Amino acid sequence: MKNFYISKSRRVRSTPFTSRIEKQGVKNYTVYNHMLLPTTFSSVEEEYIHLKKDVQVWDVSVQREIEISGVDAHKLVQLMTCRDLSKSKIGNCYYVPLVDSNGGMINDPLIYKLKDDLWRVCIADSDVLLFAKGIAAGKNLKVNIFEANIDTLAIQGPKSFKLMEEVFGTVINNLKFFKYDFFTFKDNKYLISRTGFSKQGGYEVHLEDIKSGQALYDHFFNIGKKYNLKPGAPNHAERIEGGLLSYGNDMLIEDNPFECGFERYIHLDTGVDFLGKENLIRIKAKGIKKKLMGVKIETNKLNLTDIHLLNKDNEIIGDLRSAAYSPEFKKIVGIAMIKTKYFDNKQNFKMIINGKYIDGKICELPIT
Repeated sequence: MKNFYISKSRRVRSTPFTSRIEKQGVKNYTVYNHMLLPTTFSSVEEEYIHLKKDVQVWDVSVQREIEISGVDAHKLVQLMTCRDLSKSKIGNCYYVPLVDSNGGMINDPLIYKLKDDLWRVCIADSDVLLFAKGIAAGKNLKVNIFEANIDTLAIQGPKSFKLMEEVFGTVINNLKFFKYDFFTFKDNKYLISRTGFSKQGGYEVHLEDIKSGQALYDHFFNIGKKYNLKPGAPNHAERIEGGLLSYGNDMLIEDNPFECGFERYIHLDTGVDFLGKENLIRIKAKGIKKKLMGVKIETNKLNLTDIHLLNKDNEIIGDLRSAAYSPEFKKIVGIAMIKTKYFDNKQNFKMIINGKYIDGKICELPIT
């Protein structure tokens, strides 16, 4: 696909690290939550290999954080998601599907409970701020809702643990997966979570002060040579292989959480109230007609305008949602929405790509 320049404006915001990553040679951006998200510095394949061996720092300030506070904060957060948060604890990170009144997917954020009356919703690419404000107004809830002025750095890769230990001390090794805590460096306190949009391990540093955040970014690269540290970005091949879903690519508002494989986060048998609960009960009783699955396609190039998966009779059995060349599998891997009767992970299919039939196979997620 041909690349085009993105014109910067107030609609497409930079981040506190944009000038730094441009000096480091960023080649491409995309737009995510109305902000610039770097996508490549060298090549997707080179960065895939490096991510699996070493460590990268990603500017993922696009993961905007919606802060919800007030006496009805918990009630509002629970109304937004089908996951039961009644026993949620301070210090935990919760991956949740947000659903509308029809049971359709709105977003799939991480939610941080800071206090009983203070929550942060770290969102994927959709306008959750407006969604939350609409519910609060309609339900007359006593809450304060705004986009917090927080930017995020992700430190990802197998050497991320040693890098972070050098900066924050051995105490950071006590932080468990999907937990967060506060850590200090040069008299500045940072909220750090053991999370990230890769399967290689790492952390996300949530920055409330621009100057200290920029100083931390610079410090990472001042000491990072020994770890072969490089700037990077979420890698599509790596995240597809790992089964990490991307809202706006793999799932949309027309899809429900059952179809997206979120069964363990859909709590219909508890007493909690949330939008779309009755519709999700009906969907479960009726059964779904499609579901996200992994695919392997026997080619190394793909035009994403070619999305239909076909059976031997040229009938459409599914649509490709995301795809990338995998250096590990030496072919295209992807995530597709597949019709129910073709869920069998041995099911073969074909696609018409650039006028030619190309073979493929449906598989489970994560892709192995």
